[in-house]
Amino acid sequence: MTRSATASYWTGFAIALGVLVVAPFVLPEFWRRFVTEILIWGLLAMSSDILIGYTGMVSFGHSAFFGLGMYGAAAALLTVRPPDLWLAILYGLVGAGGVAVFVAYFATRLRDIYFSITTLVFSQIFYVIIFTWTELTGGENGLTFRQPPLAIPGLLSAPFTPVTLHWFVLAVVTASYLALRRITQSPFGMVLQAIRENEPRTRAIGYPVERYKIVAVMLSGLFAGLAGVLYALQNKFAAPDFVFFVVSGEVVIFNVMGGMGTLVGPVAGAAFFFLLREGFSRFFTEYYLIPVGVIFTLMVIFVPQGLLGFARRALNR
Repeated sequence: MTRSATASYWTGFAIALGVLVVAPFVLPEFWRRFVTEILIWGLLAMSSDILIGYTGMVSFGHSAFFGLGMYGAAAALLTVRPPDLWLAILYGLVGAGGVAVFVAYFATRLRDIYFSITTLVFSQIFYVIIFTWTELTGGENGLTFRQPPLAIPGLLSAPFTPVTLHWFVLAVVTASYLALRRITQSPFGMVLQAIRENEPRTRAIGYPVERYKIVAVMLSGLFAGLAGVLYALQNKFAAPDFVFFVVSGEVVIFNVMGGMGTLVGPVAGAAFFFLLREGFSRFFTEYYLIPVGVIFTLMVIFVPQGLLGFARRALNR
C-alpha cells in the first residue's frame, strides 16, 4: 500500500468502528441485536477466509469448530461456579482448537475436493455425536445457561446489557480482525498465498506445505471457535443445529458474496446475506431461500470478485 492508500484505509476503518460503537444508541432493539449477530457471523466468515481465500482450501468443517466453541462455553458455564466469562472463552477455544488439530492432521494431507469432502465428513461426525450423546450435550434440545457477568479482575464486574454485550463482541471481533490481518500480511501469510497459487512449486522450493496447512487449519478453527463462544454468550444456549454442515455451506457463501482473500469481504458477505434473508423472509416466508439463491447465482456469474472486489473496481475507474 502507498502512504495515501494506507491513510485512507485506516480512516475508513476508524469511521466504520465509530459507527459500530454508537450503533446501539440509535438502532431499535431488533436491529441492535441484528448488528451484534452479524459481527459474530462476520468473525466466523473471517476465520474461514484464512483457508478459503488465503490458502485455497475450501472447508466445510467450520460448523464443527463453531459448534464446539458453543458447547465448550456452555460446559464451562454449567459446571464451574461461579460462572466465569473468561473460563467460558478458554473452554470454547480448547474445544474448537482440539477438533481443529484432529481435523488438520488428517485433512491437510489431501487437496482440492478431497480436502473439502473430508472436512464435511468430520463435521457430520461431530454433529451426530453431539445430537445423540444426550446425557452430555442435551441432544436435540441442546444446552441452556445463564449469561455470565462481564468481569475484569480489579476493574469491574457487571451483568451484560445489550449495549455492553455489543461492545464486547465488537472489541473481540476488532481485535481478531487486526490479528488475522497481521497474520495474513506476515511471511507466514505469504507462504499460505503461495500454496494457494502453486502448491507443487511451493513444496519444491523447500517449504513444509503440510505444516503450514496444519497451522492454517488450527488458526482458522480457533477463531471459528471464538465466534461460537460469542454466539453462545449472546443467545445463552448451544444447539446441535449449529454443528450441521449447512452452517459451513453458508460460511462459504459469505466468502463468495463478499470477496475471498480480503478478510473484510467475508464480513460484508455475511451482512449482505443476512440482510437478504431478513428482507425476503418477510415476503416469501419459508421460501425466502429461492430469491436469495437466485441473487447468489447472479453474483457468481456477474460479480465473481464479490462485493468488496466490485467496490474496489468501481472506485478505481
